[in-house]
Amino acid sequence: MKIRAAVLEQFAEPLNVTEIELAEPQAGEALVRLEACGVCHTDMYTASGVDPSGYAPTVLGHEGAGIVERVGEGVTSVKPGDRVVTLFSPQCRECIHCHSPKTNLCLAIREQQNKGYLPDGTTRLSRDGEPIRHFMGTSTFAEYTVMPEIALAVVSPEAPADRAALFACGLSTGLGAAMYTARVEAGSTCVVFGAGMVGLGAVAGCRLQGAERIICVDMSDDRLALARGQGATETWTGGPEVVQRVLDETGGFGADYTFEATGLVAVMRQAVESARMGWGLATVCGVAGKGETLDVIPRYLITGRRVAGSSFGGVKGRDQVPQLVQRYLDGDIDVDPFISHRITLSEVNHGFELMEHQDGIRSVITFS
Repeated sequence: MKIRAAVLEQFAEPLNVTEIELAEPQAGEALVRLEACGVCHTDMYTASGVDPSGYAPTVLGHEGAGIVERVGEGVTSVKPGDRVVTLFSPQCRECIHCHSPKTNLCLAIREQQNKGYLPDGTTRLSRDGEPIRHFMGTSTFAEYTVMPEIALAVVSPEAPADRAALFACGLSTGLGAAMYTARVEAGSTCVVFGAGMVGLGAVAGCRLQGAERIICVDMSDDRLALARGQGATETWTGGPEVVQRVLDETGGFGADYTFEATGLVAVMRQAVESARMGWGLATVCGVAGKGETLDVIPRYLITGRRVAGSSFGGVKGRDQVPQLVQRYLDGDIDVDPFISHRITLSEVNHGFELMEHQDGIRSVITFS
């Protein structure tokens, strides 16, 4: 079938919204009609050319929600008519990582996905007979996509697609960092660095876990106001003095849990140095620039602080994304403030511009 999609033709160039071909789903795959897709920083990061694992041409987009239209041979977990959230972090439920509660990093299709292919090593996207690779196994900047069934989470049909899409990446990453990676304990003190989508999700996750004190740090007053709406008990303007302020206000010890959601290595270091002596946990969610490193003074670790990385918030997608979406439907998570702009697929490059100017939290592409 012919579809419209936003193709990354060359790095550091605008995406080309054009017509391409999409083949039918093969064994273990499903055809999804996209209803909504968030424009995420990871898409822009790859488009810029600074992503060391990036490739082109590819159809970008990974924060999607839609309806299953057709399935390939052997598919049992999704069926036509299901509303699904696309998962760049799949869950096969069979590999050693899926069986372990310690990680959400499924091993089943990782090698081929990282190369831009579906599990059989081929692509369903093409143009004039030439293959176009899939991005993060999803390629949701398109009217339709074909994905492995193990990378689709079936969610409640009552969840509006534009809200459900945000659980495909940014929102789940932040929520999960607090709920599943750090496992924030009730009554604790938390500091969240960054009030973008991931940071705001972390604030909400800390609240849902029963944290007593939730401090959100950012440079934007508008974003800090959103953090208060998600449950932050205090909001601070970022800067080099934040670490000392955390120490001063915690008896010199530091916060029980800190979260970094900016991608800036200097802020990652602040998150480590703000964590409590003895048991503080600094969870790093942000993606640093190519070649950047995090400098940590060993003394901080020797005196009991720990550092954890969190990919997709530790969320096991097929099992836990539906649970998070249900908590939104139950009123526990306020998703509406995250949607700053609604745009069309043709306006995807404008979505990148809005992100570069930090205009709002999330632009969402809606498909008619």
